[in-house]
Order: sequence, then C-alpha cells, then structure tokens
Amino acid sequence: MTEKVIRYANDAITVEWRPERCIHSQRCWRELGQVFRPKEKKWVDVDAAPPDVIRDQVNKCPSGALSIKTDDMEHGTASSGTQVDLMPNGPALVKGAITITYPDGRTETKEKGCALCRCGASANKPFCDGSHKSNGFEG
Repeated sequence: MTEKVIRYANDAITVEWRPERCIHSQRCWRELGQVFRPKEKKWVDVDAAPPDVIRDQVNKCPSGALSIKTDDMEHGTASSGTQVDLMPNGPALVKGAITITYPDGRTETKEKGCALCRCGASANKPFCDGSHKSNGFEG
C-alpha cells in the first residue's frame, strides 16, 4: 500500500503531509495558525512564516504526519534510534524507523515513525486515527 503524501512548497521549504498518520493533535495549527489552517483547502501555507519557524513547528508533530523534505534528505521528528512514547489517554508514538509485520505476513516500513492505536477503536489499525478522543479511552 502506497502512503499518500501531499506536498506544500516554495523555493525555501517543502512541507510534506501524510494524512493517514495524522492523529489530529492540533499542535500545528494551535501553535502556528498562520501556516497551518485546517479549514482551508490548501491548509499549509509555506509562505506565511520563515522556513526555520515552519521547520521548528513541523519537528513538533507528534505523529510524524508532517515532515520537511529537502533535496538531500527528509527531516521529520528526529531521534537517534527508535523510541516509543505512550501519550496519556492516546496513542503510542513511535519515533524512528519501524517495520510492522501483519498477520498475513506482509510488512510495512515507517521510516520516521507513526502513531499506533492503543484504544482499539481506530478504523486504520494498527495506526491511530484519533478515535481515542471520543471513546473515553484511558491509559
């Protein structure tokens, strides 16, 4: 399965968004609302702030749904290995590369991490889709 990637670019920066990874933490638009505008069709405006400000905000994305692409490599939530953080009443945030093996034997690699469902209600298992926010999950 190919992951959907939407790119927003200007001459200085390219922001990539992977909607299937997004857990709707709202951190991007609450902290940098002039760039991340969820009610707009083109919801990322890379011309609305300096590239370093956008890069700093993208690096705060807890799910890895947002990343920065440059000519030589991609930059997202950086870590020097794979780390798993359990979010209170939310997903397990994996930071770093992982390979998921499904019951049927197929594998899927996530190079920069992902958010894994802990509540059991995600329609996109094993990935989080934000269902924990409305089903009363505690943990």
